[in-house]
Amino acid sequence: MRPGVVALVSASLLVLGAAPAEHRPRGPLPARMADTGGGTQLITAVARHTGSTTGTVAWWHRERGRWVQAGSAPARFGVNGLVDGTKRKQGTSTTPTGLYDLPYAFGTEPAPPGTAYPYRPVHEDSWWCQDNASRSYNRWTEPRPADCAAAESEHLVTYRPQYTHALVIGFNYDRPVRGRGAGIFLHVNGRGATAGCVSVRADVMRRILAWADPAAAPHIAIGTRGGATAITRY
Repeated sequence: MRPGVVALVSASLLVLGAAPAEHRPRGPLPARMADTGGGTQLITAVARHTGSTTGTVAWWHRERGRWVQAGSAPARFGVNGLVDGTKRKQGTSTTPTGLYDLPYAFGTEPAPPGTAYPYRPVHEDSWWCQDNASRSYNRWTEPRPADCAAAESEHLVTYRPQYTHALVIGFNYDRPVRGRGAGIFLHVNGRGATAGCVSVRADVMRRILAWADPAAAPHIAIGTRGGATAITRY
């Protein structure tokens, strides 16, 4: 190939974003992310693309200024894949991408040994309100308030084994936007893909809860390997 053609091809690759290998970001995944939440622990949940219903969850901690992976396991996502969390609509069974805090844990069974995270036991009158008209939208309620319709909410005790152990994902939580979605958790696998949550095996959920340290301000980053919802964007 003539020198001029080589130069033209190289320039075209750069325009298309195919940077030389030596210029591509390196290091562990959290080190290549735009933000990790400011704490020293992080959970990443990565799918191949937005149409995926499976992927990988990994959990990390900072050690001597570097991110170290503490574990990883297969994960499941929404039955309709993933979507940018800022554009998500309630009832679409999609998992919202983005970076979120983890307010507290809960479960229908007692907290696993070693759990330091705030852990809320599920009772017969425990509900997660998803009624857009309720003042308790996207909140745990106990008992269910009159303005929160049962048909628009989750009766937590009925979700076994999914809510054996779970972590609340802070999606649409601090300032809830009606219609964007409610009740997004990291929980134990059910029979298949989720209704929008992230799920893992029961033993993995126990390991994560024993690992999570509230003093380390853990967050969860959900995204895809590349594209507009790439986890490295968060």
